[in-house]
Formats: sequence, C-alpha cells, structure tokens
Amino acid sequence: MAFINSNNFETDQVLVEEHMFVKTLILNRPKQLNALSYQMISRLLELFLAWEEDCNVKIIILKGKGRAFCAGGDVAAVVRDISEGNWRLGAEFFWKEFILNYVMATYRKPQVSILNGIVMGGGAGASIHGRFRVATENSAFAMPETALGLFPDVGASYYFSRLPGFFGEYLGLTGSRLDGAEMLACGLATHFVPSARLSLLEEALCKLDSSDPLVVSAAIDQFSEQPRLKDKSAYHRLEIIDKCFCRRTTEQIIYALEMEAVNRMDDWISSTIRSLEKASPTSLKISLRSIREGRLQGVGQCLVREYRMVCHVMRGEVSKDFFEGCRALLLDKDKNPKWKPSKLECISDDMVDGYFSKIDDEGWEDLKLPPRSNLPVHAIAKL
Repeated sequence: MAFINSNNFETDQVLVEEHMFVKTLILNRPKQLNALSYQMISRLLELFLAWEEDCNVKIIILKGKGRAFCAGGDVAAVVRDISEGNWRLGAEFFWKEFILNYVMATYRKPQVSILNGIVMGGGAGASIHGRFRVATENSAFAMPETALGLFPDVGASYYFSRLPGFFGEYLGLTGSRLDGAEMLACGLATHFVPSARLSLLEEALCKLDSSDPLVVSAAIDQFSEQPRLKDKSAYHRLEIIDKCFCRRTTEQIIYALEMEAVNRMDDWISSTIRSLEKASPTSLKISLRSIREGRLQGVGQCLVREYRMVCHVMRGEVSKDFFEGCRALLLDKDKNPKWKPSKLECISDDMVDGYFSKIDDEGWEDLKLPPRSNLPVHAIAKL
C-alpha cells in the first residue's frame, strides 16, 4: 500500500460540506465504490476527533458519492503490500481502521450515516457503530469476508452478536446480502427513508442546533417509512436460522441445515448450504468463534481480539486463504478459490485457537484503544 502524503489527495478522497452546526463527510472514490484507503481512514479519524472537541459541531453526516456508501476496505492494496513482504503495512491499515471504528462507537455526538447504496465490510464498520443508520430502497448490506478467506471484522463480532437470535451468525458465515427493509428489521439500520426524500432529510438535519439524539431521531422520523419485507426475505426464516445457527460448531450448523433440506423443499435452505460450502473452511471456523465470543464482550474487547485475528490472517501461518480468496475474487476473478485446508474436519481446535493468540513477532503489540469518556451508545446495543 502506497502511503501518499499529499494533503490534496487525502482531501479529495473525503469531501467536507460545512453547515452551521453540521458537518457532512462524503466518501469520494466512486469508481472504487468508495472502498476505504489508508488515506481516507486517516482523514476520517482526524476529522472525527477534531469535531468532537468543537462545540460548534452538533451532528456529523456521513455518506458516499455514487452508487455505494462504501464497499469495504481496500483489501487488494493490503494484499499487494503483504505479497511484497510488508505485512506490517497491512497491520497499520487495520490498526487505524479499528481505532476509527472504536471512536465512532464511543462518539459523544450523533453520527448519521446515509446508507443509500452498497454497504459492505469496512463500510459497515464506518456506519453501524454510529448512532443513526438510514437505509433506503437502494441499500445492499453484506459482510462476505468468509468468501475472501477473511472473517467479519471492523467490530462485526460485536454488532452481529447483538442481532435477534442467531441472525448475526447467519449473516457472518454465509455473507448473505440484505436490502434496506431487512437492515431495518434486524436493527442494522435505525431508519428507512426513500432515496427521493434524502435531500429533504439532509436539509432538515442541517438546520438543527442540537446534539440531542431524541431531537435528531425526531427529525429523521419525519421522512421515514416502514418498508415491507419481501416474501422471500431471510428475515422471515428466523425460526430455521435460530434452530440451525445456534449449533456449537460449523459442521453441526451445516448438518442441521441438511436435515431441514430433507424435510422440506426450500431453495433458501439449499442456497444457504451452498454459500457455506463455497466459503473458506478456516474462515467459517474462526468467524463462528469470533461472533460467539463477541456476545460476551464489549466493542473495545471485540476490536482488540479482531486485530489479533486479522494479523494472524495476514501472516498466513495456519492458512493462506486470504491471499487465495483475494486472488480468485478480486484479482484474477476466476471465482474458483482453492482453500487450504479444504475441509472443515481438517481444521483442529488448536489451529483455530492460534488465531486468537498474541502475535509472536518482535515489535508487535495488541491494539491500543484511545481513552474515551463515552460508552457505546448505538441502537444495536439496546435491541
């Protein structure tokens, strides 16, 4: 990953609109679906920290330019650095990204994220931790990391584990996509506003002189709707999801789904099984454990643990599936990754344990979270 020090370059990737008491941040890499570069993350963190101390800033609006809010972190750049022997550059990328996630989760002022388009991976981390998440009919949420040989990170083990029942395990393991109505139903979004009304919503927010969440919520409510879930929505399958994804191991989850498939003809069950069979077996195992541990941890603890995990993934000691997944899906695009180990039964508990241990490398240290005066406040914690 090239670290570019040009202030103009950094500023161009994150545009700022100034209003009386409101700052609007626009992610500005539309051709890359606003994938987060190191420069973008650094700029966002800098601005969030500065505005938290500015009494004239009451609300921060975050949105993306083009058809995506943010399609994730720029993992292709991370893989390029690691392939050149610079895994620590990748570690620095995730370090700064996770600090940004933590600052957002503990922010004293309302963050309103306008999720009008694709919201994936790092884009979820840059929005779900904030107080308000506004979905639209264009929203498309997913965390498809298990198909990349990674795992749902950016604090996903915190917010996935707080979704109803075992819906978070389902989303994290399968990488399934949700629309705006489903995001609202499960709590990933706090509001649903038709895209045609977004300009009116932003206009109303920019007139507010208050950081009171009740005042901000009331302003968003004026433009909100209660969308109807599609008949084939996975959210209608919560009973089956809870029955199968509550199981202790990935193998037991797949077996439970296969038993359901025997008892009923259901394309959704078949496609869910196929998604799990296509994913990296190593990713499935560490993802399930991560979300389960997240149920008992605060957001800071989740991010510290996920940082350990992502460093192990980048070092490729147990498996190099992250590099293979990026090759198959992002670089060569043959969509035919060759996972190693190739089967769930080949991955021992000791191998999984390794991803949760400290890195044995001189100079490496655990993620150091900045001191914060605010506890996580977003709505998922209150479901």
